This record gives sequence, structure tokens and C-alpha cells, in this order.
Amino acid sequence: DGVLHFASPASPVDYLNLPIQTLKVGSLGTHNSLGIALAKRARFLLASTSEVYGDPQIHPQPETYWGNVNPVGVRSVYDEAKRFAEAMTMAYHRYHRLDTRIVRIFNTYGPRMRPHDGRVISNFIVQALRGDPITIYGDGSQTRSFCYVDDEVDGIWHLFHADRIEPTNIGNPEEYQIRELASIILEETGNSSVMDMLPLPEDDPKVRQPDISIARELLSWQPEVGLREGIQKTIPFLEEQLQRKDAKARTI
Repeated sequence: DGVLHFASPASPVDYLNLPIQTLKVGSLGTHNSLGIALAKRARFLLASTSEVYGDPQIHPQPETYWGNVNPVGVRSVYDEAKRFAEAMTMAYHRYHRLDTRIVRIFNTYGPRMRPHDGRVISNFIVQALRGDPITIYGDGSQTRSFCYVDDEVDGIWHLFHADRIEPTNIGNPEEYQIRELASIILEETGNSSVMDMLPLPEDDPKVRQPDISIARELLSWQPEVGLREGIQKTIPFLEEQLQRKDAKARTI
């Protein structure tokens, strides 16, 4: 049996609008979920995040990196909630000998994302399909690594069934500048929207790329879907959603 704790806002738009709820689900929610796993003697998996690395000073980010997080910044409600959740999970493992797993999920995308999710790929696709300006924060040189949802789920499945207690990065190590991502989406949607450059939000990471050496070696896992292919798989779903209702992208 297993208890998989995935509950939490994950889009910056959501957790900035729900700061206290985000902290509570990362703390009280994790504690309650661990308690259920302990009572049932079930394996527990925590869905953590690459945000525990903050604005990293080591690149790419291995699991041994402790991160560079502003503990009182606006993004801290998500970053620190997940860091606390990891600490609580490891405490239950050490004190109660609970069988635990921690997955650090990097930017994930694919069909079934909400059109108004607020994360960059869904925002760019929705804006391009609507002919709206593409919202880019800063100069677009900041980087992210995007993992297609099928690959992410497969990696998490492998980790859940593996013999590894420590946190494990599951993500796609291909790294793209945000303005590169915008160009790919404009090409794939056949749109020529202009790019609307806005100030970079507080504590927004400049780089983000997982070191997945452990996942490759221990889980025999690595992502198979490249960014362009994944975007091609995602566009039809969001296009259908836009036809059903007049949804807009959400920005910070």
C-alpha cells in the first residue's frame, strides 16, 4: 500500500494568491498524510519540487545541493513549505522507521493543464492561440527545464518502487531560455504574437536544470519526450479548452 502526497498549489499565480493555505498543506497536510501512512504501515511518497533549490548557485542542481532560498520572500510560502515537508518526511523515516520516498519534481507540462494555470508553457500556448502578446518576465534569458507529463509520471512510478529514501530529482535536463520557449511555441501554433516584456518577479530563479544522474543510475530512467514534441502534444488539448470557454492566461 502507498500514500502519495501531491496536494499543494504549484503555480506561482496560485501559491501567491493562497500563501497561508500553501504553507498549511505543506506542513499540516504533510503531517496528516504521514500519520495515515504510519497508521496503515504504508509506503509514503512526498511530491516535492525543484523550488527547494531556490535561485540556485550550483548548476545543474544535484540532490546534494542545499539550495539558495529567501526564507521570507514572496515565493517562500511554496519553497519553504516543501522544504519543511521534506524535513518532516525524513523525520518520520528516522524516528518511526516509516518507508518514505521524496521526489523533487521539475517543471512539468502536458495535456490536462488548466488554460488559466499561470505557468509558463500553458500561458504561452494560450496567449499564442488567442493572438495575445506573449508575457515574458525580465529579458527572457532565464532558463528552465521542462518535463513532459508522461515522462514525469513514469519517473515517479520508478522511484516509488525503488529502494531509495533520499530526495531524487525527476525532470528533463534539457535547458531552454524562456525566450527560446516562446519562439518554439509561436512556431508550433503558427502565430506571430508580439512579446510583452515585464519586470522579473522577486526571487525568480535565473536558472533551473536537474542533475538526473541518480535517476539514470538507480532507476534506469530518463525522459524520452523532447520539448518540441511535448508542446505539439499539448497544443490540441489547450486549443479544445479555449473553444469550450473563453479562458485567458493568468500572469503574476
